[in-house]
Amino acid sequence: MSSRKLLSILCLHFLLVLPVSWGEGAVGGVSSPQKPGTTHNEPDIDAEQREKMIKDMAKEANKQRQEDLKEDTVKLLELATELKQYVDKTNENVMSLEVMKKAEQIEKLAHSVREKMKAN
Repeated sequence: MSSRKLLSILCLHFLLVLPVSWGEGAVGGVSSPQKPGTTHNEPDIDAEQREKMIKDMAKEANKQRQEDLKEDTVKLLELATELKQYVDKTNENVMSLEVMKKAEQIEKLAHSVREKMKAN
């Protein structure tokens, strides 16, 4: 997992678990006085900003995932081409260790691509 993706996930997690009371002025169990003329029924601007940040972070995470998918599929194509070249060099009686390793790499990368696609 890339560090950028991990950072996005962590930021998203912390935004989701922030107590609602923080937006109402309570910090560390100490409540600050309410501003004159405000009520608890007014929309919480901080909540709106937090919601926008969450949406932006999700959008960025999707964008990063798509870029990762493109890179992985390019790598899959390269590995498959290399595998074909190795297989072309072998005969029906000999299967090289390199061919087996290359096939295993392809399998792992294909599984990773499939999991990233499911995450959408």
